[in-house]
Amino acid sequence: MKEMFCAGLTLPDAYHKAILALHSEGDVLSCTDWNQNQKELSMTFVAQAPLAEPRVSRLYVGGFRELQQYVMEIVDGLLDFRVGSGFEYTYHDRMANYPIVTAGQPPALTRLDQIGFVIGELRRNNDSRRAVIDIRENSTDAFTGDCACLQHMQFLIRDGALHCKVLMRSNDAVEAAFMNAFAFIMLQKRIADELGVGVGTYTHRANSFHCYEKDFKLLEQYARGIQEKPAEDLTYNYEEYYKELMEENIPAIMETVDSLRQKGE
Repeated sequence: MKEMFCAGLTLPDAYHKAILALHSEGDVLSCTDWNQNQKELSMTFVAQAPLAEPRVSRLYVGGFRELQQYVMEIVDGLLDFRVGSGFEYTYHDRMANYPIVTAGQPPALTRLDQIGFVIGELRRNNDSRRAVIDIRENSTDAFTGDCACLQHMQFLIRDGALHCKVLMRSNDAVEAAFMNAFAFIMLQKRIADELGVGVGTYTHRANSFHCYEKDFKLLEQYARGIQEKPAEDLTYNYEEYYKELMEENIPAIMETVDSLRQKGE
């Protein structure tokens, strides 16, 4: 299985290099669980300055509202209330409400706020290598077809900045990877702000970085755009432009969420 490493100053730069690598180097093989082929390799991409502009790639499936909602799901737990009622899990619920099995007690009686743990651990010791969030929960994920793709996050303070390293067991390159990374960086910033430190590098590791056959044409379109268009035609500045457009959708997002709550969905 091919291993690839891509680095860029900004998130779009690193992500676009990863897309090009998958397009040109990925192996085409069967994906029997989804009854189609896929193009796949193992990928690590690194944004050296993840808050640097431009921060938003135009090459993702979605728009202002979808990206804003996903950030709110990851950082604020927007849809945690749906766990057990339509959702097997959410990433945020696993982060903030992780089940701990304690001897002599019913399973998951104890819950751990892993975000709070990370903040506390790094306040205790800025040099710590123990500030880890685990997402996989084997008592659930080993027995379901809807197991978490995000597995693990580690946060380290080095040279006065918070670095974030993410492990995905599986990552859809064209439909999910950019939104995943963008939202995880927003969580990285939230934790860095709590700690009073800067934001360092962001590293995104996907053991299976893939594109399904149904999206081969979209991957080709992305790759052609990266190869032929200037960078400014493939990105948006977040602070100066995209942020406002995203945040304008918050009332509509909350209206939809409130409706789901009322319906018990």
